[in-house]
Amino acid sequence: MTDYLPAACYLPHESPMVLVDEVILVDDEHAHCRVAISCESILAPFLNTNGDLPAWFGVEIIAQTIGVWSGWHGRRQDNHKKPRLGMLLGARGYCCKQDVFPARSRLDIYVTLLMRDEKVGSFDGEIVIDGEKYASGRLNTYQPDNNELQQLLEQGKQ
Repeated sequence: MTDYLPAACYLPHESPMVLVDEVILVDDEHAHCRVAISCESILAPFLNTNGDLPAWFGVEIIAQTIGVWSGWHGRRQDNHKKPRLGMLLGARGYCCKQDVFPARSRLDIYVTLLMRDEKVGSFDGEIVIDGEKYASGRLNTYQPDNNELQQLLEQGKQ
């Protein structure tokens, strides 16, 4: 069994924007992360008054699981490498069983790599609660190189 660091170690995000907590598995084509929905969890700032998490957060939770996959592979190549910024190009066919992820539930997030080149990737993702699929969709991602990232940041300043 492989020991994993907390999910935040593989992401370029900082609290409170880290939405996945525990890394269960990462391999060449898959990642499995987990997060609890409770007032004590990292998702606490985003819960509604009933303690539920709005379903639209699922897209970002799946995207961050992809980020964990990418960050884990980056660390394998260079143990001191800072996680690279990635961008979500789009989510196709995202659907959720309900409008919210219920309070006090545990989300298991699974992603599977479908296609990847140096910068663009496509992943199927799903969120499972107690063995039942609650949400799923296909996410397309882009990982800019340092020059492209610098250009984007400069454009944002104008």
